[in-house]
Amino acid sequence: MEERDEKLIAELIKENKTLKEYMVQHHEYEKQLGELDKRIHLSTEESMERKRIQKLKLANRDGIEQILSQHRQSQN
Repeated sequence: MEERDEKLIAELIKENKTLKEYMVQHHEYEKQLGELDKRIHLSTEESMERKRIQKLKLANRDGIEQILSQHRQSQN
């Protein structure tokens, strides 16, 4: 994330429960992917799980971006 996004998130997370939930989940997805990435070889199931987590993380990121975009628009 860009530094300006991180600052805005830090400001908004205090008031926006949805954003807070997105951020908590985003960090959990990163942790899960990190654990899978430590492995040299992934089974077929693990590989599919990794792709599933990546998709969830991306959808989560889209939700975060939407909240940030709405906030920016409301400030203009």
